Amino acid sequence: IQPARIGKKADGSYFVDFGKAAFGSVEITLTSPEAGRQVEVHLGEVPAGSDAIDRDPGGSRRYRMMTLTLDQGTRTYRVPITPDKRNTGPQAVKMPASVGEVMPFRYCEIVNSPSEIDASSIRQIAVHYPFDDSAAQFSCSDPVLNDVWELCKYSIKATSFCGVYVDGDRERIPYEGDAYINQLCHYSVDREYTLARYSHEYLITHATWPTEWILHSVLIAWADYLYTGDTDSIAHFYEDLKAKTLLALAREDGLISTQTGLVTRDVLASIHLSGNLRDLVDWPHGNILGLQGGYGETDDFEFKPINTVVNAFHYRALVLMGRMAAAIGKGDDAARFAQAAERALRSFNDKLFDKAKGVYVDGEGSTHSALHANMFPLAFGLVPPEHVRSVADFVKSRGMVCSVYGSQYLLEALYEASEGDFALKLMTDRSTDRSWPHMIYDVGTTITLEAWDNKYKPNQDWNHAWGAAPANIIPRCLMGVQPIEPGFAKVRIRPQVGDLKTGSLDLPTVRGTIHVDFASEPGRSFVLNVELPGNTEAAVCLPRMGQAKGETLVDGNVVAPTEEGDFVVIPNVPAGRHRFERKP
Repeated sequence: IQPARIGKKADGSYFVDFGKAAFGSVEITLTSPEAGRQVEVHLGEVPAGSDAIDRDPGGSRRYRMMTLTLDQGTRTYRVPITPDKRNTGPQAVKMPASVGEVMPFRYCEIVNSPSEIDASSIRQIAVHYPFDDSAAQFSCSDPVLNDVWELCKYSIKATSFCGVYVDGDRERIPYEGDAYINQLCHYSVDREYTLARYSHEYLITHATWPTEWILHSVLIAWADYLYTGDTDSIAHFYEDLKAKTLLALAREDGLISTQTGLVTRDVLASIHLSGNLRDLVDWPHGNILGLQGGYGETDDFEFKPINTVVNAFHYRALVLMGRMAAAIGKGDDAARFAQAAERALRSFNDKLFDKAKGVYVDGEGSTHSALHANMFPLAFGLVPPEHVRSVADFVKSRGMVCSVYGSQYLLEALYEASEGDFALKLMTDRSTDRSWPHMIYDVGTTITLEAWDNKYKPNQDWNHAWGAAPANIIPRCLMGVQPIEPGFAKVRIRPQVGDLKTGSLDLPTVRGTIHVDFASEPGRSFVLNVELPGNTEAAVCLPRMGQAKGETLVDGNVVAPTEEGDFVVIPNVPAGRHRFERKP
């Protein structure tokens, strides 16, 4: 990658900005009059002013200095990266010898160069999994959202350097919760499924400690099937996935706990976990790292043995496991999982919902209601229709009091409740440091952060894909394109575009690219153009425009759609190009 800017600071001293951070190294062509001359090469992520690297950035922000010993004459040197002790340890994913060690950096300083350095003599050598930059495209009438999309899309490419989804550069360890967000984002920005599957299957036998992370393996398996239509992985790991529903921890009413003596050695062995399960909710918790405010990213969540967030995940895992059992012909198991899900759902709403307040409490015996106790049930379909409004209003009242990981489910919850206007405001908010615009315009990162800001996680790194939720939320929720039959045999297109005037999406799928664009005039018309690849059909949902009655046109012809909440639905739209229009 060519430099975006080079500045000469003094004789033999240069500052180079490559425009974006990437994992890799630098390659420099230098001419030395003698052998043995030493040149300092400084690499880093964080700037110190306009022409220097912050050499003490703190936390897990990266800076390193390497020394090149030159030969006589003109030579091209690939700077060898000094390994970091923690992210090359026993649990870390190692870089292949053919690639060599890498580090994330955007900036480079050269000290004591014997020859002039210009754009022709230095390159950033970026390492990433094969990536088609043109496979997915998004643009809209809001330049801030366009920048958020580009940040998050690039983050998925840049953080693929290990050939398996990892948590970031500090540890380089795969985690299920990180991998799920990474998977959904990767599906949304490239026509690529092997890296997600490899990461998932790696994690099946390399499980990590959070209770919800074990349950995430079931969600990842379902997403793999939904996006590819391929049951091979489900069939191969079926018994492992059954164990990862944590049904073994259920008490008689169907709710689970990690604190009732049911986490036996056999249970831990069945989920391939060495160590103990611990409920997460969100991260970090307030009792570590000297965090400001004292509550971390859990919104003062009260941890109880029967944990509302854990049980929301458990319910979702049971529902999806039942569907996967049916997909591979295990009808009896499918029925058992469906029954277990129904039992858990009844108990969840009987014992964890505060009817007087219209919201969920944090756990059995708690009187506190955190954002997390409400956004996860809303995202996962546990909220009865009559309570969706009160729960959604509470979720909106709390705002972004969660981590970048939690934002995935906060945004999903809002779109599930038809609160797309509010979700869009959260993704484009310039007034708070809990936002992606803050990362872009205030922090200056080009890869999503591990936390909203250094103050929320002092040891954070600047290269975490779990912070890239808009890369999947924009295509799946704002533009509304999601598979509803495995392998995109059928897709639902239900845009919730807020106050955007226009938008356009190219979404890669296993059957080809789906194109969607819209033009919205609130109160007057909503026009949607869709192009579906062969062997795909769609259910297209248009906003009702706030009217009980209205006119709906498909390819210029008036039709009578069905009604579904705030939308009208045109089912069974065939492959090809179609124009939809809704007028009040």
